[in-house]
Amino acid sequence: MAGRINDDDVKAVRDAVPIDSVVSEYLQLRNAGGGNLKGLCPFHDEKSPSFQVSPSKGLFHCFGCQEGGDTIAFVMKIDHLSFSETVERLAAKAGITLRYEEGGYNPGHQRGERIRLIEAHKAAAEYYAGQLASPEAEIGRRFLSERGFDQAAAEHFGVGYSPAGWDHLTRFLRGKGFSDKELVVSGLSQEGRRGPIDRFRGRLMWPIRDVGGEIVGFGARRLREDDTGPKYLNTPETPIYKKSQVLYGIDLAKKEIAKSSRAVVVEGYTDVMACHLAGVTTAIATCGTAFGGEHIKILRRLLMDNGSARVIFTFDGDAAGQKAALRAFEDDQKFAAETYIAIAPDGMDPCELRLAKGDDAVVDLVEPRTPLFEFALRQIVNRYDLDTPAGQAAALNEAAPVVAKLKDLSVRQRVAVKLAGLLGIMEDQFVVRRVSQIAQWQRGKGDAPGPARRQRTYDDVPAPTAPAGPALNLRSPAHRTERELLKLALQRPELVSPFFDAYGVDEFTAPPYAAVRQCIHDAGGADGAPADYVDAVLEAASNDTVRTLVRELVVEAILTPRGKGPDEVYASEQLVTVRLRAVDRRIDQLNAALKRLGHTNPDQVTAAQQELYVLQQYQVALRSHGAAAL
Repeated sequence: MAGRINDDDVKAVRDAVPIDSVVSEYLQLRNAGGGNLKGLCPFHDEKSPSFQVSPSKGLFHCFGCQEGGDTIAFVMKIDHLSFSETVERLAAKAGITLRYEEGGYNPGHQRGERIRLIEAHKAAAEYYAGQLASPEAEIGRRFLSERGFDQAAAEHFGVGYSPAGWDHLTRFLRGKGFSDKELVVSGLSQEGRRGPIDRFRGRLMWPIRDVGGEIVGFGARRLREDDTGPKYLNTPETPIYKKSQVLYGIDLAKKEIAKSSRAVVVEGYTDVMACHLAGVTTAIATCGTAFGGEHIKILRRLLMDNGSARVIFTFDGDAAGQKAALRAFEDDQKFAAETYIAIAPDGMDPCELRLAKGDDAVVDLVEPRTPLFEFALRQIVNRYDLDTPAGQAAALNEAAPVVAKLKDLSVRQRVAVKLAGLLGIMEDQFVVRRVSQIAQWQRGKGDAPGPARRQRTYDDVPAPTAPAGPALNLRSPAHRTERELLKLALQRPELVSPFFDAYGVDEFTAPPYAAVRQCIHDAGGADGAPADYVDAVLEAASNDTVRTLVRELVVEAILTPRGKGPDEVYASEQLVTVRLRAVDRRIDQLNAALKRLGHTNPDQVTAAQQELYVLQQYQVALRSHGAAAL
């Protein structure tokens, strides 16, 4: 039975690995103010960044899909790992040796499946790389040399060679402690008549890494004429390898893609190598599948959809390349980036171009050439005889529905005008109207109720029940100050101490905010908050929904005047406003009570009048002296 990881070691791992460094391996983060960072959420599709990270608190939260947590929770969610697998991975990154309770620790049995498969691929990559120097691999070295790649290039990209025998790798990995089941599940081996045999034999090998840099699969190139398999053979779908979710070279290109807001999509492994060696270090490629929606999500998180982001496709100029370009155009609207296509002279790919004309030619190739939409439309209209009205009409009938799919009205109209020019139709508004009609028809045909918005529930909230009426809007002006005060109490407790701890739960009119106020109280209050203060508040939350709101308030930027950080003056304003509103509410309640009581109960009337007098004096003091009256 797997041993439980020591709690102190879990805390050490959590503290040792900064959350922003881990998240930055998967998406681009930018300054969000208040010491926080923001980016496009990796857990749902969005156009503007609602995902925030608080490095000082070690937490993340998405204001769109409500996912949140610490570094461990992020890695568990994004890489589909168990808790122990995640801690083990982060511990290895931080150089921390973990201790296990409830028995001894046997790495072969206690490590989770994903980590074991990753380790098998890492060992396989090292084995293949070593085999590239063997006499048998001379054919592979010659293949690389003929394409302009020397030993240093092979080492940089981890290129290796799989021996032609039946089970060389299988026996090697068995010697490393991997079971036959693990080898078959990993896709490195496959079942033979007498047990597992190597999947890749006598081929040149490229390791395929995920965004985090872990090797999850291989691409294998045929070298010999007697090899009857496909030209390129990739790892099959496994628990760690999904071809629609990996991009070759992304581990090497991601930093430059984020920095330059530019990505170059090529077609193969050697094209990626050629581009990087020529200085185009934003090049990536798909792995045996068409460029699709999942690939776009990976790039969008790195590009972060700023106005200058560009994606350049370098498909071959042949029929297959043109078809690939049309498929890419269908997904074009999933980008906020501008998309282009670049085709080299004579239809050469980047690898061939580098060999023929050198590095500068590759750099020149990927300078934006033709907008992708224009190229895609040209591929359609060029199939028709545009010198005849019938040919123009047929081309319009095929191209207009493609243009109609563009969601942005201004873009759609601009492209429709361009289509009119390509068709030679003088009355471009005729084409614009035709495209608009098709777009309306497409929307009507696809109309269907969307998924119901997820409702948030707050159980056991120790606050007055909200009156019946419209759903609670936590972003309303009436609740904004309460939200700001709670953010200050969680993010900068020293600015609102010691006054905040004297505020009652009933001073927060929104039940969710009252629940958070109760959590802070149960965690020991904001005054003299210790380093693990936020963890204590999260622990005190009555349910996951309240816990989600706490994380949300921890990472959300404090709404101070532009250019200024939160200070004592701003904190005082929020303290006074929340208290003043509470006093105003109580005064209104007392006036209503006095009117209701009349002269029926003199003792109650006197007590209410006395409380009213004290509160009215306090009200005047707060308005006159601010925080000094607290």
